[in-house]
Amino acid sequence: MGSAGGGSRMRHLIGIDIGTSGIKTIIVDEHGGLVARAFEEIALHTPRPNWAEQDPEDWWRAASNTVREAMGTAGIDADSIAGIGLSGQMHSSVLLDEHNEVLRPSILWCDTRTTEQCRWITEKAGEENLVRWVSNPALEGFTAPKLIWVRDHEPRIYDRIRRVVLPKDYIRFRMTGEFAMEVSDAAGTLLFDVRERRWSVPMLDAIGLPAEFMPPTFESIDVCGHMSDAAASEMGLKAGTPVVGGGADNTCGAVGAGIVRSGRILSSLGTSGVVFAHTDEVHVDPELRVHTFCHSVPDKWYLMGVTLFAGGAFQWLRNTLGEVEVSAARMLETDPYELMTAQAARAPAGSEGLVFLPYLMGERTPHKDANARGAFIGITGRHGRPHMIRSVMEGVTFALRDSIEIMRELGLTVSQVRSTGGGARSSLWRQIQADIYGAEVVTVNAEEGPAFGAAILAAVGTGVYGTVEEAADDLVAVASRTEPDRESAARYEECYGIFKSMYPALKPGFDALGAMVGKQA
Repeated sequence: MGSAGGGSRMRHLIGIDIGTSGIKTIIVDEHGGLVARAFEEIALHTPRPNWAEQDPEDWWRAASNTVREAMGTAGIDADSIAGIGLSGQMHSSVLLDEHNEVLRPSILWCDTRTTEQCRWITEKAGEENLVRWVSNPALEGFTAPKLIWVRDHEPRIYDRIRRVVLPKDYIRFRMTGEFAMEVSDAAGTLLFDVRERRWSVPMLDAIGLPAEFMPPTFESIDVCGHMSDAAASEMGLKAGTPVVGGGADNTCGAVGAGIVRSGRILSSLGTSGVVFAHTDEVHVDPELRVHTFCHSVPDKWYLMGVTLFAGGAFQWLRNTLGEVEVSAARMLETDPYELMTAQAARAPAGSEGLVFLPYLMGERTPHKDANARGAFIGITGRHGRPHMIRSVMEGVTFALRDSIEIMRELGLTVSQVRSTGGGARSSLWRQIQADIYGAEVVTVNAEEGPAFGAAILAAVGTGVYGTVEEAADDLVAVASRTEPDRESAARYEECYGIFKSMYPALKPGFDALGAMVGKQA
């Protein structure tokens, strides 16, 4: 990484990603080479339908374990660590009392219990003011509705809140003793003035949340603290090691994929699906169908659309209908997903009229509907496993295209789509994406996702590199290119029109099902 330091010994950077499925720590050298990685799963608790919670203490334990493991694997001296970058799941709330103790499990980004609170916020603030003050709609995933839900349903806990932080910033506090939040994560709270990159006092006042709850904010490359003696001892690091602001998982993933210039769009297929477009100026959708957030590149922004269950829908298919592939994969010592995509390749583009709606956890973009449900539509006696598997892959990709189309409406040019996550590993899914998006789809050499982006931010923040753009240009290279197939793209154009017609037709039934389940809960 960069040329600073001349002939001095090799420096290293640590990237820690506080993900939903687990904590990942990587160590890279100053040239971007991966030296070590470690991962530890985290339990997800669903005490009621549509609820999702985690214990922040689990994050800290796993972060400590993975840093120690990675340092042991790397076999390097703690003195060589130039800096640490943090990445984490957006929106998820950590509520702390006057002693900085956690008051309750974190309510996660994918938790949709807050529909009533979102309506209340929209009525209280006014949709026009949401556009002006925070550039985003009140949706169940955001942090502010979670705080209002706690105020409504757990007033004794709410009364003890003294500080609100997000997952990676809780880990920063445990590492450094400092409270800080950088702009890319703060932008996802619904309490942040995205245009001006500061807390929105009008928004906080309108919904009655104390400004004192929120920590100071910084840019992603700013050093926001240094490792304390206690945390350094626990993690096997050196006290005083700088910890930079870092970024939300989506922005760190984008930095790690080189989405730091206009025209490049990220299509990330993790548990959720994210479409992420870099912008040099603020673009706000007047209908608030896509999000406008602060980028981890200083003084830049991005547009983002989210499909709540993307790779998660494929995982659901494996867990519920993929027993054959799971068993065969064990015997063949291969990945069941490879066997599933091999089956999907036997079905033609469009799955012979079988359409899948991937709304298994409700949907964010563009429908903003917690009651949306998943569905297979158009099943006939001709359809078999290959059609069903392929239709799930296609349905997830159609849902992501919804976001791309809104971005095109707002004037963005889509010159290249960089694919990451599970969808990037499958050549079939890359081709489906290229055909449905109508754009070149590429993969890049960086495979460590948000943790790598966090390490890049640490490199910039500690002077190993001058700018995020310089670092990304130097470290991120295109590994594969997939061009659209003209015939399949034409077929998918027709299929996409049909896909778009399905949700409006089924919405009354989805609402009725949601009401019924709500009564039974």
